[in-house]
Amino acid sequence: MSPGTKFVTRRILGMIPTLAIISVIVFVIIQLPPGDIVTSTLDQMQASGLDMSDDRVQNLRAQYNLDDPLPVQYLRWISGFLTGDMGYSFLFARPVNELVWERLGYTLLISVCALIFTWALALPMGIYSAARQYSAGDYTFTLIGLLGLATPNFLIALLLMYAGYEWFGLSFGGLFSPQYLDAPWSWARVGDLLQHLWIPVVVVGTSGMAITMRLMRANLLDELNKPYVTTARAKGVPPLKLILKYPVRIAINPFISTIGLLLPALISGEAIVAVVLNLPTTGPLLLRSLISQDMYLAGSLIMLLSILTVIGMLLSDLLLAWLDPRIRYE
Repeated sequence: MSPGTKFVTRRILGMIPTLAIISVIVFVIIQLPPGDIVTSTLDQMQASGLDMSDDRVQNLRAQYNLDDPLPVQYLRWISGFLTGDMGYSFLFARPVNELVWERLGYTLLISVCALIFTWALALPMGIYSAARQYSAGDYTFTLIGLLGLATPNFLIALLLMYAGYEWFGLSFGGLFSPQYLDAPWSWARVGDLLQHLWIPVVVVGTSGMAITMRLMRANLLDELNKPYVTTARAKGVPPLKLILKYPVRIAINPFISTIGLLLPALISGEAIVAVVLNLPTTGPLLLRSLISQDMYLAGSLIMLLSILTVIGMLLSDLLLAWLDPRIRYE
């Protein structure tokens, strides 16, 4: 077995105990608030002037095995999750699998597009700011980065919605126009999706772009002041070739290592933006499930996001080992 294969195998096997510990933490956190989905629903009904018989309450508790010991509930939930059965949502009266898979695709689409948007802007902006330090362009990009860091995503979404409606008479909410909401997939529906997709992508990717741009600028500035760059410049190496061939390749390492952290950050940022823009993603679903203490739905969504985080860290390690010859698999 080659060193590369051993490295990948070891990293994948290391994900198993990590995810096992995460699953226990997720289950414990969901169980921390007093009560459960039945008591939460009962309180809401009583607040609305409705009532539920004791027999109905007991039947529901028995149906969802809420009176079992917590270790038994955990084993039942995690065993079902591993076999592809994420349980039944009391809140939506539907299987969790259906609720998750019909929304997870849109969440991943927005997050991946936001990641591409972040890199496409942050990388050239960071390189230019470092190569032209204290220039007008550097100050401009720095101002953009500071504004991106200081402005919450939901506020950017609200400003875009206001500007679109006030200036252009357009509604920026949702991912589809009303006539395409329940329509079957077609090229027209795909085109309508693309017309709406850029708004959440820009909103979600703005903060990540600001962070990674500043990170790239700082790393590249550190490399540009090293002796090997001065020597190459003295030998007459063209400036563009000098920057791209050596310092950028080294400075990009921390840039790539942020994939594992940036992916869950984009997804969590998407959750807030989704509520503001009324997006059919997992964010509003997770929020409602946590408020209602819908254990199966909330636990499954958080576990899926945790898996994405661990996969993102794995991708970061593999890309670093591939791009930087100084990093050895051993």
